[in-house]
Amino acid sequence: MTTELTLLLWSVALYGLYLGAQSILFRAIYGVHFAVTARDVPPPPSALVERSERALKNFQETWSVFIVLMLVAQLADAGDAVVFWGALVWLVARLAYLPLYLFGVVWVRSLVWLVALGGLAIIFFGLLF
Repeated sequence: MTTELTLLLWSVALYGLYLGAQSILFRAIYGVHFAVTARDVPPPPSALVERSERALKNFQETWSVFIVLMLVAQLADAGDAVVFWGALVWLVARLAYLPLYLFGVVWVRSLVWLVALGGLAIIFFGLLF
């Protein structure tokens, strides 16, 4: 398997971490019984659950871009070092982002988000040049 596809595969594991955090927190706070209902009556708000849901949504918004960039990298120039480092920056920053968001860390979380965005930009420009 190429490096690009390996990194893409690890991004699926990272998605699982975000989804797992949201799912586990939801069930831990609202209970399994509520989780299996149609959820017609919203539960009282929980800051932690809401943060986990926003973090997951935020991840999904950038993950699709990462997927496209990795597929283009695979098709265009597999093995490019710039693409590899950009992807690694994105993966590590997104890994760091989740606990920062869950614990409500301000400023640093936004900085880490910008680092992840920078990783996507590195991949993009690595593919162009």
